[in-house]
Amino acid sequence: MSKTPPLRLGINVDHVATLRNARGGARPDPVRLALAAIAAGADGITAHLREDRRHIRDEDMARLKAEISKPLNFEMAATDDMLRISLATKPHAVCLVPERRQELTTEGGLDVVGQHNALAPFIARLGDAGIRVSLFIAADPRQIEMAAKLKAPVIEIHTGGWCDAVVDGHQDKAEAEWKRIVAGARLAQAAGLEVHAGHGLDYDTAETISALPEIRELNIGYFMMGEALFVGIAGTVREMRAAMDRGRARAQGGVSA
Repeated sequence: MSKTPPLRLGINVDHVATLRNARGGARPDPVRLALAAIAAGADGITAHLREDRRHIRDEDMARLKAEISKPLNFEMAATDDMLRISLATKPHAVCLVPERRQELTTEGGLDVVGQHNALAPFIARLGDAGIRVSLFIAADPRQIEMAAKLKAPVIEIHTGGWCDAVVDGHQDKAEAEWKRIVAGARLAQAAGLEVHAGHGLDYDTAETISALPEIRELNIGYFMMGEALFVGIAGTVREMRAAMDRGRARAQGGVSA
């Protein structure tokens, strides 16, 4: 049996910036948190520069790119302004996400089927600049197949519906969402896409999804920032890494669903 690929942990620092912006000023500093997370074992840092700048700011992105030693994953909407900023920043990766001003957080996956004509030039421009493009989508066959046609090298599966159902104790819904994720990850890998996952993950759901050998990276933020208030970011990263390693060990043993 072939060896299961390593699983990377990306830490989203948006909510450190949310806390900072509640009072203005410079503290707590999301770049300091990013550096501490990397020192504790994070494989990369994710930050979402929203159009309304409600948490991460332009200067945060510039500092993250300049100061961290691990890959920077720049989440953004597919707008001309964000394209300009990302091309100037030159992060390791850009993850294109849907965005609405009134939402509390990203509520669903990007509709790449409906927006393929608009997304195609963004993917091409970013790729030409040497920036790896990821599309944040639901585990839906039509969306996955269109992502492959658009030649985006990576997708990130939106796990929010599954995670919410697990936390709320809605067993039937959780099982149905999980089956979609399993099937979507397999379809995406078969289509030549690298598969990431994120949104709503905690220790338990991260351990579960880490058992899918198709998954190569998890991006986690909100839960880990909340846990860090109690045990510190280093302890939170170590505990998440341990949960992922437990799940990955099951993947190595051939258990994926």
